[in-house]
Amino acid sequence: MPKKFLKICLASSELAPLAKTGGLADVCAALSVYLDKKGHDVRVLIPLYSSIDTTALEFAPNRALKNLTIEIGNHNLRYSIESAVLPATSLKIYFLNCPELYDRPGIYTSGPDEHLRFIMLSRAAIEMCQQMGFAPDIFHCHDWHTALVPLYLQNHYAWDRLFEKTKSVLTIHNIAYQGIFDSRILHDMGMRSLPQKLYQEDLALNHVNFLKTGVLYADLLTTVSPTYAREILEPTYGMGLQDLLRQRQQSLVGILNGVDTDEWNPRDDALIPFHYDARAISGKKKNKQALMAELELDSRNDVPLIGIVSRLTAQKGIELIQAVVPRLIQQRRFALAVLGSGEPRYEQFFSTLQHRHRDRVCYYRGFSNKLAHMIEAGSDIFLMPSRFEPCGLNQMYSLRYGTVPVVRRTGGLADSVQLFDPESGKGTGIVFDDFDNNALEWGLNTVLDLYRDKKRWRRLLRNGMAMDYSWNRQGQLYVNLFRQILDEGR
Repeated sequence: MPKKFLKICLASSELAPLAKTGGLADVCAALSVYLDKKGHDVRVLIPLYSSIDTTALEFAPNRALKNLTIEIGNHNLRYSIESAVLPATSLKIYFLNCPELYDRPGIYTSGPDEHLRFIMLSRAAIEMCQQMGFAPDIFHCHDWHTALVPLYLQNHYAWDRLFEKTKSVLTIHNIAYQGIFDSRILHDMGMRSLPQKLYQEDLALNHVNFLKTGVLYADLLTTVSPTYAREILEPTYGMGLQDLLRQRQQSLVGILNGVDTDEWNPRDDALIPFHYDARAISGKKKNKQALMAELELDSRNDVPLIGIVSRLTAQKGIELIQAVVPRLIQQRRFALAVLGSGEPRYEQFFSTLQHRHRDRVCYYRGFSNKLAHMIEAGSDIFLMPSRFEPCGLNQMYSLRYGTVPVVRRTGGLADSVQLFDPESGKGTGIVFDDFDNNALEWGLNTVLDLYRDKKRWRRLLRNGMAMDYSWNRQGQLYVNLFRQILDEGR
């Protein structure tokens, strides 16, 4: 008997390419598109931020979702929910239109009503389903921004039989961001008369933690790689939630994120000048030449090119690069192309490095999607020495593009890159264990030495390009998991 299609409400603060600050947006978009393509009824809700470019969107009117009101604490908020198809897909996106909360320059703010913006998103996801008479099998919530949905389903909306068979799944993309607010927001949360439902140790310290609340109440917890699911059970990576997560360990599953192969495919990538694949790889060398010419880097003598596309933060291991690369660049022949922004000290470091080695280092401050694709296609090596990495996507993009990843063994990096063994010819990259200067220096020296061995280098490239981390593979793991928890509830 064929299994029925699932009904899923996915609520997120980000969705690529409309609203994005990181991998959360890419994952929510790609997973939703996968589910839609497979015939599941997935309804995605995101805020209609004023920063969203709506020129490519054709909003469809829905009378039942217009001119709605909701009371949140002392706030009587008016809102509508509009819908439009995500460009280049058949996926319908629902937009929470509430200018009072989302007419801001950026996606996130430091304003006094930041908590209210995401209480509203969590409540509106549930009320949207009520207005449409849509009974989801799964409410799929992402990070702290929608982590209150499981609490509300079990308390504020428990009376509604529409949700009597609904299960909630909370995916933790990065546990470092938890949504911690002063306990004075209890009234806005609708929890002033129900404080016993919240984590009491937090209330004793006069704060509430949205992500921790989601961990308490979600039927199932997932995170974005199997290794990260194990790491966050320990104090080093658990960011204060490790004890609670250990209590819920049987409900915690790690699923590695997938790659959007429609966007990231060197055979037909519209953002790179030369197309190629593992069978006809000569286009990669042409992309390297084009990239180095555009960045004004010296491409003589087949110098290996190392690429970095990253947020420039402590999480990403930039301090190791800061300690190792200035010395190594004087000892070894290589060039460096860096794209990213973040902490001023790291931006200044790369700017200074470029100034000192202008023909060997190029630093582009900010983000360019075209340049990100060109760096993946044109680099020989991709560097990700992260302190911690819940999943990471660039190492998987690199594998598809025949760019050898040099990574630290943590989180999703550990799950997606295998250390190359020159003797057996097995493995897909260079992996080091310790978060210290010596380990990174070993990794870079190893990959630079390997680059000179052209036979082994070709084998390494083809190993990586043969890996399948597409959403066709990873998305089905989510579907299987959703069906499993629904079967357990029967």
